[in-house]
Amino acid sequence: MRPEPLVKMVNEIARFFEDAQGEDAAVEVAQHLRRFWTPAMRAGLLTHWRSAGAASGLVPLAARALGCLEQMSNKAAG
Repeated sequence: MRPEPLVKMVNEIARFFEDAQGEDAAVEVAQHLRRFWTPAMRAGLLTHWRSAGAASGLVPLAARALGCLEQMSNKAAG
């Protein structure tokens, strides 16, 4: 899957949780991605985020959420 639609979706999710959750928003977005996105969607977005860095098109909260998602994945694997 191309990263652009994934970036658009995660940015929209981040904007929703930013308003609704405050300081816990990054964790909430990451948990949403784990619950409702397929593994292929999560992997595609993480790959894009890692390779594109600041040019990924992600809003700051979405980028922080991907960091949380990556930590959650590492804990589950380890």
